[in-house]
Amino acid sequence: QVQLVESGGGSVQPGGSLKLSCVGSGFTYSSYYLGWFRQAPGKEREGVAAIDDSTGATRYAESVKGRFTISQDHAKYTRYLQMNSLKPEDTAMYYCAVEWRCTAPLAARAYNYWGQGTQVTVS
Repeated sequence: QVQLVESGGGSVQPGGSLKLSCVGSGFTYSSYYLGWFRQAPGKEREGVAAIDDSTGATRYAESVKGRFTISQDHAKYTRYLQMNSLKPEDTAMYYCAVEWRCTAPLAARAYNYWGQGTQVTVS
């Protein structure tokens, strides 16, 4: 059974940094994308960043390019989202998700497996 557990959220002042973690279990590591998404109250869930497990290729939403970095540590079965220069508009619940043969790495509709989320508040 696929399980994803996020951690690392919290409250931070504008300009600050946070590092989110997503630990996966119940699946082997081959040919999948892991994505980070966020959802603010009253808004749709949006893709923030994604990484191809096989190649390490990354993709970012325009709104976070240059500020957020997605990375992975296979030995720890963990993916990270380093968030720097945080802005109030980054406030949201952040989720990680995984999908095999994903054709739209930053589209929430392309993912079937999700974690429970971790809250990030910038104020």
